[in-house]
Amino acid sequence: MSESIPSSVTGFAHRRPRSDSVASFKYFQEEDESPDWSEDQAVVDDDESAISFVKPGESSYDYDAEPALDSDEHRRSSAYSRTGAEDSLLLRRESAKSDFSGFERESRTSQKLYIVSEDLTIVIAGFSTRNLGFAIYVASCILTLGLAYLVLRWLPSWRVRLVGTSRPLRDCDWVVIEVRSPFRRRNSRAVTKRNQNQWGEMSVQNLGREAYGQGLSTVFGQKTLKRRSSEYDEDDDPILYELCTLDYRYIRLCYHPVRDKFLLGSDWTDPSWTSVKSMRVGLDSEERHQREQVFGRNEINIEEKSVFQLLVDEALHPFYIFQVASLILWSLDEYYYYAICIFLISVVSITTTLVETRATMKRLREVSRFECGVRVLSNGFWRQVSSSELVPGDVYEISDPSLTHFPCDGLLLTGDCIVNESMLTGESVPVSKIPVIKESLHLLGNSSNMMPPELAKHFLFNGTKIIRARRPQEGQDEEAVALAIVIRTGFNTTKGALVRSMLFPKPSGFKFYRDAFRYISVMAGVAAVGFVASFVNFVRLGLAWHLILVRALDLITIVVPPALPATLTIGTNFALSRLKKKDIFCISPQRVNVGGKLDILCFDKTGTLTEDGLDVLGVRVVHRPAMRFSDVHEDAQMLLPGASYEMDPTVDYRIHQAILYTMATCHSLREVDGELLGDPLDVKMFEFTDWRFEEMGQKAGDDDEGAPPGPSAIARPPLGFNTRIEEVEGHQDTPVELGVLKSFEFVSQLRRASVVVGQSGSTGGDVYVKGAPECMNEICDPQTLPNDYEDLLGYYTHRGFRVIACATKHITSLDWLQVRKMTRQNAESDLTFLGFIIFENKLKEATTEVIEELNEANIRNVMCTGDNILTAISVARECNLIDRTAHCFVPHFLEGDFRDPKARLQWRSIDNMLFELDEHTLMPMPAPAEADASLPPDVSNVWNYSLAVSGDVFRWVIEYANPEVLQRMLAKGQVFARMSPDEKHELVEKFQSIDYCCGFCGDGANDCGALKAADVGISLSEAEASVAAPFTSRVFDISCVPEVIREGRAALVTSFCCFKYMSLYSAIQFTSVSFLYASASNLGDFQFLFIDIFLVLPVAIFMGWTGAYPTLCAKRPTASLVSRKVLTPLMGQILLCILIQAIGFVVVRRKSWYIPPVLNTEKSNIENSENTTLYGVSSFQYIFSGIVLSVGPPFRQTMRNNLPFVVTVVTTSLPHGKKKRKEYKLVLADMRM
Repeated sequence: MSESIPSSVTGFAHRRPRSDSVASFKYFQEEDESPDWSEDQAVVDDDESAISFVKPGESSYDYDAEPALDSDEHRRSSAYSRTGAEDSLLLRRESAKSDFSGFERESRTSQKLYIVSEDLTIVIAGFSTRNLGFAIYVASCILTLGLAYLVLRWLPSWRVRLVGTSRPLRDCDWVVIEVRSPFRRRNSRAVTKRNQNQWGEMSVQNLGREAYGQGLSTVFGQKTLKRRSSEYDEDDDPILYELCTLDYRYIRLCYHPVRDKFLLGSDWTDPSWTSVKSMRVGLDSEERHQREQVFGRNEINIEEKSVFQLLVDEALHPFYIFQVASLILWSLDEYYYYAICIFLISVVSITTTLVETRATMKRLREVSRFECGVRVLSNGFWRQVSSSELVPGDVYEISDPSLTHFPCDGLLLTGDCIVNESMLTGESVPVSKIPVIKESLHLLGNSSNMMPPELAKHFLFNGTKIIRARRPQEGQDEEAVALAIVIRTGFNTTKGALVRSMLFPKPSGFKFYRDAFRYISVMAGVAAVGFVASFVNFVRLGLAWHLILVRALDLITIVVPPALPATLTIGTNFALSRLKKKDIFCISPQRVNVGGKLDILCFDKTGTLTEDGLDVLGVRVVHRPAMRFSDVHEDAQMLLPGASYEMDPTVDYRIHQAILYTMATCHSLREVDGELLGDPLDVKMFEFTDWRFEEMGQKAGDDDEGAPPGPSAIARPPLGFNTRIEEVEGHQDTPVELGVLKSFEFVSQLRRASVVVGQSGSTGGDVYVKGAPECMNEICDPQTLPNDYEDLLGYYTHRGFRVIACATKHITSLDWLQVRKMTRQNAESDLTFLGFIIFENKLKEATTEVIEELNEANIRNVMCTGDNILTAISVARECNLIDRTAHCFVPHFLEGDFRDPKARLQWRSIDNMLFELDEHTLMPMPAPAEADASLPPDVSNVWNYSLAVSGDVFRWVIEYANPEVLQRMLAKGQVFARMSPDEKHELVEKFQSIDYCCGFCGDGANDCGALKAADVGISLSEAEASVAAPFTSRVFDISCVPEVIREGRAALVTSFCCFKYMSLYSAIQFTSVSFLYASASNLGDFQFLFIDIFLVLPVAIFMGWTGAYPTLCAKRPTASLVSRKVLTPLMGQILLCILIQAIGFVVVRRKSWYIPPVLNTEKSNIENSENTTLYGVSSFQYIFSGIVLSVGPPFRQTMRNNLPFVVTVVTTSLPHGKKKRKEYKLVLADMRM
């Protein structure tokens, strides 16, 4: 089967539930987290002092109610949360030991919550304002002229400590939310008590409170009421008199008074949604008003800050405040020209930032905000309303021609539609949706993070484009319309998740920026030392006090350059611009630098490495009674006798007819404007038959038991094409029509799809199944499998062909009631095997070239596919992802299966079955004596090998194998086949757990989880922005991968170059000024102006203009500032610059023309030989530092390709003014003597 699932989406919130964050929190008090008991299951932490219990099925994702937690992970993480409690900023309050009633125990003051969709661990702590503390806060702000306000704004925890007092969540006025984004856990060496790869974030949020007066279940759903009845006295659904809500990052949480915590309401379901018929009733006005209170309006409305708010946020940034202080300092020192220039630059910078921010937010608001008119069923009548008024439970019409996009997340109730979901998944193939059935309703509101395929085929996602929506076929009823029910609205929808991912991108865990700011703090310490030294020296020289303070403080502005943060983003911005020109778009700029560190890349196969379209090579059917495969039928007309050839009496043509009928009916195609839409494999298969296809529309719903269901589609043979075996035998000629009565969509776990088909003029019916050859053993009668089944399958899969197996079952008597009640298990059992359909899966033109380029760059390539393992190996070898001369070992279960913890694996080479691996170490066993001596020497070398692993073996190794086997599998595995979407996701996380920087490239269909989990995810999609991945390429091949890596490496190197240049600039100027301060001299106003504005700034900017080097090399750029490789050369260059200035400073004093500075206690003397010498020497040091640090190959182009930088260097190297040229010549001539 195809790897893509055109009728389903596997999920858009692709984060596995984590047991805990390794972060520690200031405000979390573990005593507040009283255990929630579950009658079904409890997972207990091994720390007796901090026991947490897992309640399955909860939707809140709270730590004491988190489903599917791994107990080992949970035990490992508990130590970290305890660390946070011990370091708690606030005193720990002792809470009473609770019974199960939230009303009878002391309320908790804080809670920990894990939000799966955002991969966030947050702590919510309740506070109230303390009057005395608030008064002190206001007074200190006034008395310090706003300085206290700034300090407490930058250090919000201090403000909370001063103003707030801890209060129970039920009574608090506002809350503090502390955030950790839990990055993947590395090996034990990389994990510390406080994870150093996490950025903490804290915010203060107000609560919304309003009168409500409805039952708890209307807010939290029915499942939160499945508790012990003693909690609620006599009422099973107590009244919630006040609705307390908390909106954080556009996620709404509601306070549950019984559970005494805030819970998410994003997966709320109405208890009445038990059948399709009940869902079609709609809501009355009172219910709509009540649900709007709980869920808000159906708007993705991004809060737009005013110009004043943006100005305040930007201007009050610590670096701008530092600049303001510097401007005041320079003005007091009469550096007016320089201060004015810096002021104008700051104003331009702030203005530019405001304009860009406003424009970006405006574009995002335009993309996210959508409002249209919809027809809604309310109080039993249809009325036109705005889509912003929709609430969960509303029933609206989707067959309205004016409706072009779905305004919310919903379920299709009646009719059918075809939609384009590329914005969400990157899947360019249109997706068909069919009405929901009762059996799928129980999947609504489950706490799983993945959208079940059984539900996704009925689910309508907000923002997806409607290609076609058809009304149901209701006999003569022309009033029937296609209906959908609203499930989620606003930011709770998938489109809301996409917008949130743009507003709050996931931190990359990249340490460069954190190290840069640490370096700044070190330089600030150096500045403090310089301040003290200068202060003492100036006092010794007897300078005026105002001059002492001004000069000493001026050193701080020199050592800590305010422009440093801006220069660190130069390389990233240039890289993004170059990528955009190549049709590669990025919604997460910080991922660009991460792309430069990739050392492993996982590729999907179909649609990524190979073409989407598959050409049918032919069909091979089973010959009975010989029980062997026939020759290849390269034309569908060759399957049945007719004009092309005479009937062979030894052939059972019923098998030929059945496989032809399978290809004509077992697919998920839809017809729009005469064009077939659907999975490319299905399209090619159906076109191979030359049949005609006609859709008949869907019935109103499964709950309408009165009317028998008609076929959803009819397949007809081409005119003149003989398809009836009876006709050959002389029976009456009647037209053939195959009607699809019921479909079981492709499910990745089952790896097959099936249809129930009725034939015109027949009282019986048939089940036709197509799927992976591996699954046929489970569903087919073993007696119908040919003797050469495995041999033929191996023959084609070894050569890279795609093989689909077909099977059938005849039902002698079939009525509509049987069809209605038929389950998938009944339909797909006791089948008769028919044969193989063989597809050619051609590589894309760019695949081999890109794989070879990545191999040469020593970047490991891995295939991760849902296809057959032998086919995957063949494709991998064809594109050189696997060495063609290397052994490839494939595991098989020797005992048991993937469900058996005691199962045993046997690893054998597919090239020579005599070669095996040790099952405990995955190391090659000695080559047997009978090994084929004719093999080439490099193939005979068993140590040259790779692994190919199937999904079931991958699952068993992760769950039951010893760690050594898992590590070896991850280290040597090159092909991972038959992988489900969830297993692809887990594979990426496993690679990351062993310190790989992992990228994933896929078409977005079933790869959403892996794309988002990867350090760098690249989706091949037509959409500019996709929730599937941070990078999206409109070029539909993997040529985008080396481009991202090249630009990532160039951006990373540029960031390091700019950082080191700004560090050198600070050190050089600090040295010059320090030497001059020794004699109470200084640089002049225009000298500072020339250095900072006309020399350093252009060099720093144009240094980042250099493009990426076209060839990827095996060497990778460093990503850590705190390393000897970076700091040693930097310190060496700083010392060299200091030494050169020191030589100039000493030498100039010995010259006959030396003009010593005249001591002036009121102002600095700048007209002296020391000033001229140090200014000239330092100016060339700035220029030469830029040249030295402008790194070229192997990561960036050579300097000569950067014309603006070359012009800047040449221009700034020329002395300006006759007097200066004369002074430079004199100084340089004397220094040579």
